[in-house]
Amino acid sequence: MIDNSETDAHAIYNAPFMDLLYRAQAVHRAHFEPSTIQCSKLLSIKTGGCAEDCSYCSQSARYDSELSASKMMEVQKVLNEARKAKAAGATRYCMGAAWRSPKARDMPGVLAMVRGVKEMGLETCMTLGMLTDDQAAQLRAAGLDYYNHNIDTSERYYAQVITSRTFADRLDTLDRVRAAGINVCSGGIVGMGETADDRIDMLRTLASLEEPPESVPINMLMPMKGTPMADMAPLDPIEMVRTIATARILMPRAYVRLSAGRSEMSDELQALCFFAGANSIFVGDTLLTADNPGEDKDALLFNKLNLRAEVAEATPCPTPAEARAQEQAA
Repeated sequence: MIDNSETDAHAIYNAPFMDLLYRAQAVHRAHFEPSTIQCSKLLSIKTGGCAEDCSYCSQSARYDSELSASKMMEVQKVLNEARKAKAAGATRYCMGAAWRSPKARDMPGVLAMVRGVKEMGLETCMTLGMLTDDQAAQLRAAGLDYYNHNIDTSERYYAQVITSRTFADRLDTLDRVRAAGINVCSGGIVGMGETADDRIDMLRTLASLEEPPESVPINMLMPMKGTPMADMAPLDPIEMVRTIATARILMPRAYVRLSAGRSEMSDELQALCFFAGANSIFVGDTLLTADNPGEDKDALLFNKLNLRAEVAEATPCPTPAEARAQEQAA
């Protein structure tokens, strides 16, 4: 039984490594097919020029990252990319825009993208920054399955990473998304100079939400030129595995996504992360503005580890309330 208390979460993270992996794998097998990985595709529908000051992000207009700001992509171009992603095996299509929050003029195009991708039979995910209640309701009405809004790190360390919005702002957006009936995708970034306690507290915050996220991306910092974190030292790989395993144990029903940083990980490290409970990845050569292993490398890794990609279901993704009702009926 997990109570998500500070003491319990620390005991999980700091357990002897083999015991931690054994427990995480047992939890994973109780809720997921252990050799199946969900493959998602992420497309930047609007790149650069963001007003936020996230210290890790090359898309911030405050840093000299040599990344040019772009306008939002045309709807048809986004849908064409979604078709390619589905043909390549993706079952979830994620679209991200470098905004503090979307403006009213942005919403018609965003909603058209959601509807179009949904009609292809793909799960839909958006990350657009902070939302109003009305914007969240519009996205749900258009068929959005997941909204991504990472809390990034612990509340204690947050101000060392971002000052242009608060930790509470992040949680408020998650509340709006949940209230609209959209599944929550929220995780964080490790390797930003935080302590192990910060990583634990980040996961405990997510697991202690009234309804924990259905999807938890764990990103390893990719130092980007021109940002305040450009020269950050790499995180110890074992700490990455401990973070994945703790996320799996604290949030047993969530998809735990091995996200940014995979291009810098060895096959062995990725295999350990999968064993620790990661069961979702982004496919393709790029992840917003960072490098990502291409389909060929992922195919080789899947073959080596006897992993297989999750197949999309014909039924639409249930809302949180529908998922709870299905569990109770079972």
